[in-house]
Amino acid sequence: MGTFIARRLITLVVQVLLVATIVFLMLRLVPGDPARGILGETASDEQVAAMQHRLGIDRPLWKQYTEWLGNTLQLDLGKSLISGRSISSDIAIRITRSLELIVISVILSLIVAIPLGTIAALRANRLADFLLSSLAMLGLSIPGFVIGTIFVLLFGLVWKVLPQSQYVSWTDDPIAHMKLLILPSLTLAIGNAAVILRMMRSSMLEVLRQDYVRTARAKGLTETAVIRGHTVRNAINPVVSIVGLECATLLGGMVIVEQIFNWPGLSSLLLSGVLSRDYPVVQGVVLVIAVLTIVINVIVDILYGVLDPRIRLS
Repeated sequence: MGTFIARRLITLVVQVLLVATIVFLMLRLVPGDPARGILGETASDEQVAAMQHRLGIDRPLWKQYTEWLGNTLQLDLGKSLISGRSISSDIAIRITRSLELIVISVILSLIVAIPLGTIAALRANRLADFLLSSLAMLGLSIPGFVIGTIFVLLFGLVWKVLPQSQYVSWTDDPIAHMKLLILPSLTLAIGNAAVILRMMRSSMLEVLRQDYVRTARAKGLTETAVIRGHTVRNAINPVVSIVGLECATLLGGMVIVEQIFNWPGLSSLLLSGVLSRDYPVVQGVVLVIAVLTIVINVIVDILYGVLDPRIRLS
């Protein structure tokens, strides 16, 4: 197990360095001048030269890279061109808010989807399976921004049960913070639950056809014992991979949900950086999202190895 984890950690380091290099080159090798893009076409050559110096892109590329990589390894991603604040500090604040949403939504989706996916597999081609599969398809078919808008309309404007106001931190008002968490978490959880439910159903159906399940039943084990001890345990492995992919996708892909519910997370910071042409902010956020995606995938690989010892040999 130690060798397996060590290999994954070495892979993690290599992938992070590779991604960091790609992110660095991404904003420097694209057509156009970033300084001119920030200032506009009417800026003078002197103003453009000053902005290039401020961005540090007037030096040789290798010098830019070594200095940027050294600062990045010290968790210094520079300062915003617009606000002047530390990008690392802004990301540290925003990422905790995004992770809060992601963790709660994933927990909710797992609580709902794993039992329902199991029931759908055990009642395959029956009424329960048809209803649950249709429900999952409905959850996949409706975009998140539509669900979020409906939630705001019903719970915030019509029933006024969970009004969505400006963001309130946990330290300022825990009750108000929890109320603000409910609707965006549910919005994200619906789509995740639909994906996990379908995966759990498919994985359970495959496991139920295995010889060791038939052997367990032939030995006289109760159906509950077979399901708990043999089927769910083996069917859960693909679900772990799906959960990891969903978490990585949500990191940079829930910008619409954050905008609908006024949730100042990482995705909204990336959007504001793009709209204001704040290139250092865009570079920093993209790098953090990419690194976290790699870390999540490595964690999923390790968990997969813990759940299935055969994976450790690959």
